[in-house]
Amino acid sequence: MNVVGEHTTVLASNAATGGYEIFLQEGPEGSGPIPHSHPWDESFFVTRGEVDFQIDGAEQTAVAGTLVHLPAGTVRRFSFRNSGAMVSMTSAAGASAMFAEIDREITPDKPDVETSTLSCGTDSRWRRRSDGAIRSAARNGTPRLRA
Repeated sequence: MNVVGEHTTVLASNAATGGYEIFLQEGPEGSGPIPHSHPWDESFFVTRGEVDFQIDGAEQTAVAGTLVHLPAGTVRRFSFRNSGAMVSMTSAAGASAMFAEIDREITPDKPDVETSTLSCGTDSRWRRRSDGAIRSAARNGTPRLRA
């Protein structure tokens, strides 16, 4: 799937696991989503290159071998560097359906989520906050980056 300029492969969907979902995410230099959050926890393990993360406004670069864990509701964005790739895992169902919907409805050159009707998990909708981030859930926990 093409999700805002990055290639996303579903490795394990909720239908296969009964709970969590696992993805391979790869992208050319500079590709990645705008600031957003999800109503599920999400972890990323960088397998190749580097990935720049912005987590609640703080910039960090994750290199191959780094695990980044983000609790539900954490505002984040990331962009790939140096042919970056990562395996991501969510704590609940919803991401694979959301990625498929983004692939169908939002073009990488104009990611207009403000007018989109994308669902973001159970009974949630994307909403633009006053700071410009896209958010749908309350925060619960602290983001962690481990190398």
